[in-house]
Amino acid sequence: MSDRVHLTALVHGKVQGVYYRAFASRAARSLSIQGSVKNVARGDVALEAEGDKGKLEELLRHLKTGPPGSMVGDIDIEWSEYTGQYTGFDVRY
Repeated sequence: MSDRVHLTALVHGKVQGVYYRAFASRAARSLSIQGSVKNVARGDVALEAEGDKGKLEELLRHLKTGPPGSMVGDIDIEWSEYTGQYTGFDVRY
């Protein structure tokens, strides 16, 4: 039985204008995670992702590092039930 869950993450810090969304998308796709990432108000980045909890935890490790030029401050994390609403991983604008 798979331990599939839904992750909501709000990334704070210098994460806009540094290709953070593209970085997060590549990391998620490499881990076969579905969801989306977008810029939000106050310079934060919001991510919704679903998949195996172990792979989502690995994605969080990538998100905490970020791409060159970023400075990740904090990440607000919320776990919830898997919904199956995503079919891929998208960068939203």
